[in-house]
Amino acid sequence: MFAKGFYVTVELRGKSSERSDELAAALLRLRDESLKEEGCSVFVVHRDLADPSRFLLWERFADEAALKIHATLPHTAAFSALQLADAVQVYKTDILP
Repeated sequence: MFAKGFYVTVELRGKSSERSDELAAALLRLRDESLKEEGCSVFVVHRDLADPSRFLLWERFADEAALKIHATLPHTAAFSALQLADAVQVYKTDILP
């Protein structure tokens, strides 16, 4: 099903409910660019059905170094510069064998 790796789960809350569709579009652009990275093999964007300004990201990187590279890339910086959301929680995990 899924391979062991360095998984990151991020809960995001939009700063403005009026801009939640803009946030969704920005997250989809971030997903598309992130999946082009050599070290990123999974990037799934979930949207809360009860609160459309809340999102959950589930990402898999080859290792922590790949995540650190991801954080420095232009598409990640461009998303952050939009300042559309705050990270509520961040989990770094791996799948049990």
